[in-house]
Amino acid sequence: MLEVKDINLFYGAAQALRGVSIAAEPGKVTCVLGRNGVGKTSLLRAMVGQYPISSGAIVLDGSDITGLKPYERARKGIGFVPQGREIFPLLTVEENLKTGFGPLKREDRHIPDDVFSLFPVLQSMLGRRGGDLSGGQQQQLAIGRALVMRPKLLLLDEPTEGIQPSIIKDIGRAISYLRNLGNIAIVLVEQYLDFACELGDSFAVMDRGAVKFSCDRSNLDPAEISRQMAL
Repeated sequence: MLEVKDINLFYGAAQALRGVSIAAEPGKVTCVLGRNGVGKTSLLRAMVGQYPISSGAIVLDGSDITGLKPYERARKGIGFVPQGREIFPLLTVEENLKTGFGPLKREDRHIPDDVFSLFPVLQSMLGRRGGDLSGGQQQQLAIGRALVMRPKLLLLDEPTEGIQPSIIKDIGRAISYLRNLGNIAIVLVEQYLDFACELGDSFAVMDRGAVKFSCDRSNLDPAEISRQMAL
């Protein structure tokens, strides 16, 4: 579904990504791990087209999307849940969900039942303003908004950050459900190692803008990943 091939990204003279290559497959979760400031968020924002890369390629479902604008990538099926959630605080929950309609054809502009089955609290709060929700509820709203787009590829940037444990379990169950559907590729950026190890099928640890260690579930060693993240 997704191939990121040897991409480089600069902010002015500063290099944020250095020859990064990762892949994501339908029905699997690719986890990108690392400390703050190592390039994880830059990688996701390069995938969605917010930051143009200087070299390399990004391929989605067999098509090179490197030159496409963010809204064109959204139409191709990329859903993004940003770090910090970035919901609209003055819009209602329902209005926030409907902002996910943008890339869809008119006949597809309805909220899928899956959103409310995964996050029933959203259905009970449709008329409440987004800014009045708790942090965990806002995170569920941000994921629900991305799912409204019917993504082929779902990018999640630290969905457990600042969230209470009960909501983390709900988010974990939702990711497991989406993976088991078999038609969505998921890239999960995380620092919470236990959460990533529970859900991930493949793992990449980043440092200084590059992937310095990778493995898959068949040879997963959480202690080694933790060591790599600490170095």
